[in-house]
Amino acid sequence: MPTKHRIFTTPFADVYPHYIAKAEKKGRTQAEVDAIIRWLTGYTQQDLEAQLENQTDFETFFQQAPKMHPSRTLIKGTICGIRVEDIQDPTMQEIRYLDKLVDELAKGKPMDKILRA
Repeated sequence: MPTKHRIFTTPFADVYPHYIAKAEKKGRTQAEVDAIIRWLTGYTQQDLEAQLENQTDFETFFQQAPKMHPSRTLIKGTICGIRVEDIQDPTMQEIRYLDKLVDELAKGKPMDKILRA
């Protein structure tokens, strides 16, 4: 049985500040990052904050997500040199979807385009 990638057991709260820093470095806001996370996962702001406070790992964070957004499959492109639409592991794909959305935010893409509105 293959071992899990270490990102699965990493607390979401450990990576979250890096998402914020990446966005803020490019003039975007924490509120926009939170909006992306809420759109993708269906968490409310209060639930998101509870997940951060509880040090929930990435795997559990995505497994417990209230409702993954159906339009997330429209997220295309590469992250870390890998096409997100080609990732086989469902949890890893969800993580990479989030990475891709934060990248799009940092690159200045408008929120309505990021959220596939």
